[in-house]
Amino acid sequence: MSHRNLFLVITLLFTIQLFAQVKLPKLISDGMILQRNVDLNIWGWAKKGETVTLIFLDKSYNTVANEQGEWKIKLPKQIAGGPYTMLIKGNANEIKINNILIGDVWLASGQSNMELPMRRVSPYYEKEIKNSECKYIRQFYVPQKYNFNNEETDLESGLWKSANPQNVLDFSAVSYFFAKNIYEKYHVPIGIINASLGGSPIEAWLSEDALKAFPDYYNELQRFKNKELIKQIEHDDNVRIANWYSTVNKNDEGYNSSDAPWSKKDVNMSDWKTIKVPGYWSDIYSEIKNGVVWYRRKFNIPAIMTGKPSTLILGRIVDADSAFINGVCVGTTSYQYPPRRYAIPANLLKLGENTIVVRVVSNIGKGGFVPEKLYTIVTDKDSVNLTGDWSFKQGTPMNPLAGQTFVRWKPAGLYNAMIAPLTNYEIKGVLWYQGESNTGKPIEYQALLTKLIQSWRNGWNQKKLPFLYVQLPNFMKSSNVPTESSWALLRESQFKTLSVPNTGMAVAIDLGEWNDIHPVHKKPVGDRLALIAQKIAYGDKNIVSSGPLYQSMKIEKDSIILSFAGVGSGLIAERGRHLNCISIAGSDKKFVWASSKIVNNRIVVWSDKVANPVAVRYAWADNPENANLYNKEGLPASPFRTDSWK
Repeated sequence: MSHRNLFLVITLLFTIQLFAQVKLPKLISDGMILQRNVDLNIWGWAKKGETVTLIFLDKSYNTVANEQGEWKIKLPKQIAGGPYTMLIKGNANEIKINNILIGDVWLASGQSNMELPMRRVSPYYEKEIKNSECKYIRQFYVPQKYNFNNEETDLESGLWKSANPQNVLDFSAVSYFFAKNIYEKYHVPIGIINASLGGSPIEAWLSEDALKAFPDYYNELQRFKNKELIKQIEHDDNVRIANWYSTVNKNDEGYNSSDAPWSKKDVNMSDWKTIKVPGYWSDIYSEIKNGVVWYRRKFNIPAIMTGKPSTLILGRIVDADSAFINGVCVGTTSYQYPPRRYAIPANLLKLGENTIVVRVVSNIGKGGFVPEKLYTIVTDKDSVNLTGDWSFKQGTPMNPLAGQTFVRWKPAGLYNAMIAPLTNYEIKGVLWYQGESNTGKPIEYQALLTKLIQSWRNGWNQKKLPFLYVQLPNFMKSSNVPTESSWALLRESQFKTLSVPNTGMAVAIDLGEWNDIHPVHKKPVGDRLALIAQKIAYGDKNIVSSGPLYQSMKIEKDSIILSFAGVGSGLIAERGRHLNCISIAGSDKKFVWASSKIVNNRIVVWSDKVANPVAVRYAWADNPENANLYNKEGLPASPFRTDSWK
């Protein structure tokens, strides 16, 4: 390098350092809501030793960036209000932050039922979306990212957005309804920081230090610090999955036969079988394997439905699908969970006979149309039912596709990338909806959740940070006999975590769907969380925030008497005269359905089949259908078993 070039490089480096600009984290930005009534952190980065000045509400604050170029300014407690502006100055630049509100900030985290946006449940909440305009309710969406090697200090992107009919579609549905409740109750701005990721297990949200209490997860974290290992896993997965789908498309007779494509209006169907929709093909035809299966049927359209836009509703399909009306593709979905709602162009439906074709790709397990969902075509005034007999034919059989390694769900990764960057930002409390991915090991969940609460409270330096969570709802097929259940065990772990101070649990045992792990009834979940927040976070001690919670039992002769907290105005059997889903057992622990009655807000339980009872269980199942113990305030009881409490 010449002396001249060396001089230019040195000069450039000196200039960059001299004029290094003040930088802010993504959270500190236009539209932010800051937590009221607490000292506030405003922080960022600058040149080492640079003086940073912050001007807010006509007051000036100064600090100096440390050796690492980090700086932090403490603002005194502020009361609810706004909008305000904030000015932050360095030697080389200044940043103006606009439209700042002071109110309450809640972190919403967990897996898919917290992540699930209003867009997914929009058909059920059209009025709420239409009337959602509110500049005092805002969400900051944390980008989904993992890091196994270190706790990150900032997010790669993110904006504060106010609720309105367009923005709210991307809000977490549960947290939006929670925020709306709290705003209408207290009339202060409510900010939601949405840091959630579908499918994520709880260990992904624990810090490395917290994971030391769980050696298996801690050791797994150490393994995934190896970036080359991750690259190899992802490469192998991508190649295997790409080869599977490439083979599917190459061999699919529906695309490649002389009569192809099967999506067109007229196809020779002489060798097609008949099957009822909804349902799974392996339940009827064991010879039909994973791979591609094509479905077809004719349907008639009346004059009232022609010439106008309509919607094809195909409930849920396992796994992927492409739907065709009269040979035209109207929609496709690549995995099983989203509800299928496809727009049909105004002139595509014809008067009289029409054809629908659905190509289904099933990569593992049962394939087909999920039962007890809606399958129809609707316009503004009429509909056509699509359930019943369809013709179908296998396009190509395939061996099941081995599951993908979801690296982003591994221990500590989500904490490091999605939670650690938030901990300087003061919050009112936490909303947590998670657990489905941990039902394989339900007993350990209480310890994991307790450790997560402790870890996050340490991260925010708030020993009593309110932590509110949702108990898992009912899911999967119900049983007509008392049974064991991993979902019930995990609900019990959640129930027992109420022993941690300043926690609250929203019971959702009546809000699930047996055939959908993502139930649509998100408003009642948000409403119940808001009730708990009013009591725990806002100090309203008179509010009834919970349904009945099992407290103790007493054996009297051939009966067991149960006592409860959360009685409110009194216990009731909702939707009937008798309590359902109660079983009783003697010392042999063989549970049978029991008789019961409510007496003075206690429940007396007995059975002629059990002379000397020792234990009672209520709603102890994956899906305790018709569980109906409530208080008069309309809040359901948590499932429980007395044989695990001392």
